[in-house]
Parts: sequence; structure tokens; C-alpha cells
Amino acid sequence: MAGLLDKKDEDRTDGEIDTAGMADISFLLLIFFLITTTFDTDTGIGMTLPPPLPEDADPPPVKDRNMLKILVNAEGQVLIEEKASSIEQIEREVRKHVLNKGENPDYSETPDDALVSVKTDRATPYNMYINALDEVKASYNAIYDKRAKAQGHDSYQAYKEGLGPEQDDLIREKIPLNISIAEPSGGEGGGGGSS
Repeated sequence: MAGLLDKKDEDRTDGEIDTAGMADISFLLLIFFLITTTFDTDTGIGMTLPPPLPEDADPPPVKDRNMLKILVNAEGQVLIEEKASSIEQIEREVRKHVLNKGENPDYSETPDDALVSVKTDRATPYNMYINALDEVKASYNAIYDKRAKAQGHDSYQAYKEGLGPEQDDLIREKIPLNISIAEPSGGEGGGGGSS
């Protein structure tokens, strides 16, 4: 025993850690976190925007009767032409407005002239804004679907799929999707835009 204690420190070798194994573990952890991590992606509202007007051009004039005004206020209440309404009534009102053909003086003169304006408050709940837009689009889709069925197609989607690359969408040409999203007003930021 005494001999073991008398050995000099020179005989000792320093212990080493195998770094190849550490690199493998680090790589596996990196792969694991890349696979299991969810990355937030920005989502938005899919819409086709009109081409911008030239700077010197004024916006085209719109008669008041041709514009159906839908307002969703900060409390999430829906007003159609300044009358209390609900999300569920938007689709029916938009269809009446677009398909009026000048019969009722409170609605549009022609489907081509019909414009639906959606305006919100800056404090409007986002889901109410999306629901209002969805209802407006649903009303146009219902109109297109009805027209396509009248022409013998199963649906508007089937009609569109049957169009060749050189053919025009005649249903949509006669009743264009005219939606105006007005600048929000009021809310937390003080004043708001006007439209």
C-alpha cells in the first residue's frame, strides 16, 4: 500500500472526454427541437385587390343608394345602413342589395353598380370583423352558385373548373365582387380615418 501512495503525480494521465459522442448528442438535440418546435406563421385575409389608382386620379363616384354600409362597432354589434342587425342578417341584406336591379330605391340600381362597404372600429373584436367579411363573401358565393345552377352546372365551383384558359367568367362579370373595406374609425388610438 505504501508503494501506491509513493507514486509520483507524473505517472497520472489526465482524463479526457470523448467529444465525438458530445457532437452526436448535440446534433440529435438540435434535430429534435427543430422537429418539435412550432413556428408561428403570419396569416391574413385572402383577397384580390384592385390595381392602384394613378396618383392624380380621383376615386370613381358611387351613388349613395349603390353602397350598402355595414358597420361593426367596438362592442361587436352589427349595423346595416345604421340599423341594428346581426351577423346572420348580413348575407340576406347583401343579396337583396346586389340583386335589386333598381326595383327598391333603398338598394342598388344594378348588380354591376352594387358596392358593399364594411367598416369597423379600431376596437372591434377581430373575429367579428372576419365573420362580417365571411358573410359578405358568402352572399356573393350564394349568388354565383344560384346563377351557375340556372345554367345547368352543379355549382359555381364546377362552372369555374369547366372554363378553359381563354374563357371569361361571365357570371362574375355580370355580378362583380365589389367589397370596400373602409378605414377603421375611433378606438384607442384617438381619432380615426374617415371614409
